[in-house]
Amino acid sequence: MSNSINSSGFSGYKGGSSGSSNSGGSSGGKGGSYNPNSAIINTNAGPVERPKNILSVISEIQQFYMIEKMGQELPAEFLTLEGSLGFFNIGAKSGLTEGLFLLLLLPAVDFYVMPFVLKSPGLFIKIMFGSIPYLPVIANTFLCAYISRYFIGVITRKAINSFFTGRMLVLVAKSFMIYVFYTLLTGLSTPERVWSLAQHTNKNAEAIYYGYMSTLPHIMPVATRCSLFVLVAAILPYGSVFLMDMWRRNKIKRNYARITGKS
Repeated sequence: MSNSINSSGFSGYKGGSSGSSNSGGSSGGKGGSYNPNSAIINTNAGPVERPKNILSVISEIQQFYMIEKMGQELPAEFLTLEGSLGFFNIGAKSGLTEGLFLLLLLPAVDFYVMPFVLKSPGLFIKIMFGSIPYLPVIANTFLCAYISRYFIGVITRKAINSFFTGRMLVLVAKSFMIYVFYTLLTGLSTPERVWSLAQHTNKNAEAIYYGYMSTLPHIMPVATRCSLFVLVAAILPYGSVFLMDMWRRNKIKRNYARITGKS
């Protein structure tokens, strides 16, 4: 009898049958008992299901956390290279989505919504739209605070670090791409080129031309601000988690050396 705990196919359940005996004595014959130190058994004959989104990643990490918290020592190889890449890919995809969201939303707010739609916004509206650049930092900080509490053993640390590394690297790359994109855009926006493109709109050519040219000097400051916020959202939360994990491991090593007298 076996009990599959998650899609990865590991189990801490030791089945028992009538007349069977365990290491602590004979079993009465009605089912089995959970032993956190029992061998890891793959009970899933089918392909391993990869995490599909952030929610499934967190669920997998929670399952690893419960197994390691109950005393089951999982070897580092239990989370295979393919499994680590699955966590990394989900982190990278989610980071890419957030970067694109900020890339499109911030210029739209600064160059269209605020000057043309909300010409005289109240204090609440100003605060609400002014907080948009901080959303990635806030979201990533909450995500790090929630997941980092599951650091407990080798597998949870490996899974969390793979997921966080994917998010952090993509956000750093996205910060660089935002700055390069707007630098090229403003560099190519000569009056001749802008007017040539504006003429394709027929009746609104002059309005588009003068509107864009009046906005052009403000594009790079907004792009620089957007790029810096994405960079902060990548480095500050995830860098803090990695540093805290290093500090915890060093503290454990120091305590172990103090107790055992070994360095």
